[in-house]
Amino acid sequence: MSDKPWDGRFAEGTDASVEAFTSSIQVDKRLYPYDIEGSIAHCRMLAKVGVITNDEANQLVEGLGRILRELDYDNFAFNDSLEDIHMHIEARLLEDVGKVAQKLHTARSRNDQVALGTRMFLRDATGRIISGLNELRRILVELAEKHLDTVMPGYTHLQRAQPVLLAHHWMAYYEMFKRDVARFGDSLQRTNVMPLGAAALAGTTYPIDRQYTAELLDFPSIAANSLDAVSDRDFILEFLSAAGICMVHFSRISEELVLWSSSEFAFIALPDAFSTGSSIMPQKKNPDIPELVRGKTGRVFGDLMTLLTLMKALPLSYNRDMQEDKPALFSTVDILGSSIDIYARMLPKITIHRDVMRRAASSGYLNATDMADYLVGCGVPFRQAHEIVGKAVAYALGKGKELHELSLKELQSFSSVIQDEIFDHLTLEHMISRRLSAGGTAQQNVKAAIARAQKELTP
Repeated sequence: MSDKPWDGRFAEGTDASVEAFTSSIQVDKRLYPYDIEGSIAHCRMLAKVGVITNDEANQLVEGLGRILRELDYDNFAFNDSLEDIHMHIEARLLEDVGKVAQKLHTARSRNDQVALGTRMFLRDATGRIISGLNELRRILVELAEKHLDTVMPGYTHLQRAQPVLLAHHWMAYYEMFKRDVARFGDSLQRTNVMPLGAAALAGTTYPIDRQYTAELLDFPSIAANSLDAVSDRDFILEFLSAAGICMVHFSRISEELVLWSSSEFAFIALPDAFSTGSSIMPQKKNPDIPELVRGKTGRVFGDLMTLLTLMKALPLSYNRDMQEDKPALFSTVDILGSSIDIYARMLPKITIHRDVMRRAASSGYLNATDMADYLVGCGVPFRQAHEIVGKAVAYALGKGKELHELSLKELQSFSSVIQDEIFDHLTLEHMISRRLSAGGTAQQNVKAAIARAQKELTP
């Protein structure tokens, strides 16, 4: 006789190749603590409403506890014929407590059971990711506070544009990860909805108390529609979308660290403990961590596209295709979690070459806009000022000098309104301090942003 819970309908056993092809146990076995926790709550609810006795419930709960310990200590045998973690636990429970185990599945289906376990897993994973991102935000604030007087070039089109504070640069990533936290927090609200009790798709005839089960499992709400409860994967799509955006931010900072650590930039040195060497070139120190995070970003994008494609044409309600949601989900959770963790370890240990950054900010005519602003302050229309400075830059290029290295007489050849005080306007300190518009790089603005961030991160 087959050991399948659905074997009554079939005249012959399942082919071994089908068992291997349909098995998901090597993937979904990591849901075991959530499956057992959900089963215990379901069992308690069945006893509360009188579907099973309290004695039966106690036997089942004790048996599930023993199975949990077996799984925790890797003392559990897996078999493809049992398909998934849910059937493995049920079969083992039957061995452990006898026929009373056959009552556990009353008033539920694997459809709502797997939806429950997936939501519980993602609820915990999202909480860990939010905590990790908040720790990373704290590190960025600490770095900003440490580099309030470090000037570097700001870039557009990867060309030197205007000087900014390195602290301002760190705080830009703080804002990105802050938005990520908000997105994950928002998606968590829709993840934290209990589907159990929807059964296969239509609900159940048993007098279950879904609200009680939800309270036991710390769900603030229950799924309102049984069809939607078992077929909804929007909550995973939302998480993967938020994760994809978050990995964009990791990829951007990774690209900058790769560039900054190159000999061409030499703005930073990555810690030896977070770098690798070459198998053939003894002098090499490779930025493998930022490169790998940048590379793994593509895998997260792929996981999102996998699930979007998987769900795009599925009719209601549950379809076996949905079994393929978990490899994508688990992959993204692992990649994002490890990226957060390794960046939190690596960033505080980066060496900043302040002098190199300052020299880079002092060359390349980064004070051209400030010269134009000076002319505007003298009554010259901005478009005209822009043209004047452009000609001055062209002249300086020909002389092999920066704007502030030209003489007053040379500068006055482009506009008679220029006076000696222009040289104060063209210093790095003046350029930074004058950018007082909200969100600008002036030191007092950045200090205020740091103070706000510290307040936001205070529990």
